[in-house]
Amino acid sequence: MSSIYQRVLGSDFEKLHPKIQERFGFSSADGIASVGTGVMDEIWRGRFYTIPFLYVGTWRRIMFPEQGRNIPFTIENYAYQDRFGRETVTWVRTFESRKRRRFDAYMIYSEQRNRIVDYLGSHQHLAVDLDLSVDERGGMKIRSGAQRFYEGPIGFSFPLFFSGIADVCEWYDDATDKYRIQVEVTNRTWGRLFGYNGSFDVTWRKTDGTGIPEHLIPLREEQRE
Repeated sequence: MSSIYQRVLGSDFEKLHPKIQERFGFSSADGIASVGTGVMDEIWRGRFYTIPFLYVGTWRRIMFPEQGRNIPFTIENYAYQDRFGRETVTWVRTFESRKRRRFDAYMIYSEQRNRIVDYLGSHQHLAVDLDLSVDERGGMKIRSGAQRFYEGPIGFSFPLFFSGIADVCEWYDDATDKYRIQVEVTNRTWGRLFGYNGSFDVTWRKTDGTGIPEHLIPLREEQRE
């Protein structure tokens, strides 16, 4: 079974650095998981008026207001089938800042939209379209697009005026033998909201095919894409 990222990139997947191909190339059928541990060189936030917005994000593990340097973190990537039978990859990041913070995301391949959709937060309230590409270093570039909010019977397109566009790049640094990641979330009106950059190593774990660790299971799964 191809990974959801291979399905989207097609032949361009081969342009990725071999280490990045490993990171993005496994599926639930492979019985493995990728767990990264490392240090964020910097976690930053926007100007003072972005702080209430970031605090709201902590309610559902989407964003947070802490900032700082040299902050330990983990990133847990497990591929599994969600309860709707969709191939899903966890992107759960835990930051050991002044207060431990999590950023939860669950990516699926959407047949309906012919792209990856990223469900953000512990309750998957926000569904975000993603565009993938390969950069000149063989890194994976991800840019967020249209967003939809789902809660109970309610569902609507979430206006980007009240949200942000995320630009993510993950690549492999041969000079240091480490993975690197850079994230920047911006708003057309409010400017830079939130972001971080750092490096990490990866440990590959075998999975038993029964699912994902309990602490990674979302509190709610959303079927609408």
